[in-house]
Parts: sequence; C-alpha cells; structure tokens
Amino acid sequence: MVLFAKDILEPEFLSMRPDTTLLEAAKAMADRHHGFVIVSSPEGRPIGIVTEWDIVAKVVAAGRDPAKVRLEELMTRPLVYVDAGEGIDRVAAIMAEKGIRRVLVEKDGRVLGVIRNQTIVRRLRDYIDSISSQIARAQLPPL
Repeated sequence: MVLFAKDILEPEFLSMRPDTTLLEAAKAMADRHHGFVIVSSPEGRPIGIVTEWDIVAKVVAAGRDPAKVRLEELMTRPLVYVDAGEGIDRVAAIMAEKGIRRVLVEKDGRVLGVIRNQTIVRRLRDYIDSISSQIARAQLPPL
C-alpha cells in the first residue's frame, strides 16, 4: 500500500489576508487549535505562512505589540508545495530537506490542503502497525 499526498492531506486550514493583525490571527489560531495560519492574497491564493514560532521569535521575543503587527510583516515565503500524486516518502524527504513542518498540496494549480509532519508520522505508524499485523498472521501455523 503506497500513500500519496492526496491520501493524507488536511483539507481544512486557517487562512487569512496579509493585512490581518497578529492579534486577530493568534486568537483564531488559539480558538481552532492551529499552530499556523496560511496568508492568502485577496484572490485567495496562498502567499505565505505564519507559524507559532514566527509569533514567539519575531513578536513576543522582540517586544512588539501583536495588535500593530500585520501578517504580511511576519509571513515566510515562498511556500512549499507538493503535487497531490507525490508519495508520502518524497513529501517527508522534501520537508526534511527544507527543514519545514508543513507543505501545501496542489493539483492542477489548485490547493487541496496541507500536510503537517505529525500527520506523516501518525500515518507511517499506522502503516507499520498494519504491516506488522500482516507479518504476524503470515507466521501463524496453518490450521
């Protein structure tokens, strides 16, 4: 069984405009238990990402007022995309190479969702458990 990006993506993610204040974004992130927000253009195209680390390092540690900081000032760009048909092993390799914890999944130029590193770990654990069960069943003596 091969897992593809389309099989493990999360179709729902928090998306906000670049002129949104960090205070507004942080409240939404807390309400939805999200560790990031995708920053999207007025046309709805993702253009950047702001993570919990960006908030801590670029705002809290710097003593900035989150009510006066806009997402466009903090966002990291460019975003990293993978094709929906990319294998989970390649997605994990891309994330490791780039030192990131999230990638956007697209097909035909349309964003389908996001993959987080913890989703990959969880799905791989499930896969290993499934394979282990199959091996154990195959080693049982015939009836």
